[in-house]
Amino acid sequence: MVSHRQARVWRYVEEGSLLKLKSYLRKHRELDVNFSRGKRQRSPLHLACSLGDDAVLRLLLKHGADVLRRNRSGDTALHVAAGRVLKHGRTAHDDLVVPLQKACPEALMAPNRAGVTPQDLLDWTTHSKTADNTNRPAEADAERQWQEKLFGECLDEFSETFGVYDADDFLPVDDDDEEFGDWADRIRKEYFEKKHAEAQRLASSSRSKKSKKREEEKESHKELHERLQREHEEYLARAARKEEETRQGRKRQYDEKCASTFNGSSSSENTKLSYSDIPWPAPRGTVQEMVDVMLHGLDRKNVGEFRKALKKQQVLWHPDKFAQRCEARLLEKDKQRILDTVTALSQELNRLAQTCRATAL
Repeated sequence: MVSHRQARVWRYVEEGSLLKLKSYLRKHRELDVNFSRGKRQRSPLHLACSLGDDAVLRLLLKHGADVLRRNRSGDTALHVAAGRVLKHGRTAHDDLVVPLQKACPEALMAPNRAGVTPQDLLDWTTHSKTADNTNRPAEADAERQWQEKLFGECLDEFSETFGVYDADDFLPVDDDDEEFGDWADRIRKEYFEKKHAEAQRLASSSRSKKSKKREEEKESHKELHERLQREHEEYLARAARKEEETRQGRKRQYDEKCASTFNGSSSSENTKLSYSDIPWPAPRGTVQEMVDVMLHGLDRKNVGEFRKALKKQQVLWHPDKFAQRCEARLLEKDKQRILDTVTALSQELNRLAQTCRATAL
């Protein structure tokens, strides 16, 4: 398992941040740089070789990087360096192979799982270069033969047309006339410009398609968001209507129970009243919630109507007036609780009336 510090070392190697890596390794001298990461099980030294970063490679070697450490394929860092020599030639050899060979000479003969050593790769590179040098004279001869044949045809054409034109018809040689080599270079340049323009056109078409697709996805997301927003607003509206219907029902039930309890017939006046028989606006609610039910549906901006309704409730729940109407009918076990609740309700109505008067003034 790679530690947090080793992960940071890997990141610095991957970014080629030599100064950061150098400072970090100096700060954490005990940190082991010989660890493997990823499916290919590469070490930081493998990674530095694959990136061709000779400065990071030398720094890792200085801090104890193991040249013989193998990745999942059994390759050492020297295998990776030799592979870069195949692509980049002498520069990669001097930058990567030489310091690795100097740090661990025996790594040249360390085989991977396929039995191939770094020395085999370097020998193959030398053989390939020799073969290329051997083929070059043949290629040069073929090119020279083609130029000679072309030159001969030009001489034949010149001989056939020489003297056909009169002196008056002679036109001076244009300094801008292009020779065969210039013509060939121009044709080659136009060909590659055409290919480049075609590649740009295809890339532009691809970007246009991607942009169109992104716009379609964006529009789809926008429509989805708007639909969800509408559904949410409809839900809130339904919830508000339901809440309003509930409040109106409580207010209507409260008014009916008040009329039945306080203005009932003579037979009902002999009935004993428990706490639950009192027409509380919100039986299980707070005093403030009871007041809200009493005054529901009133426009508080209409001060006259609001104060009139508030006065009616003050008279209804005034402790003295309530005692005159109902005290004799109250059950003894609930009597004190009922009177305390009535007092608290009356005090809240009085406080609200004082606030209303102060606002009006």
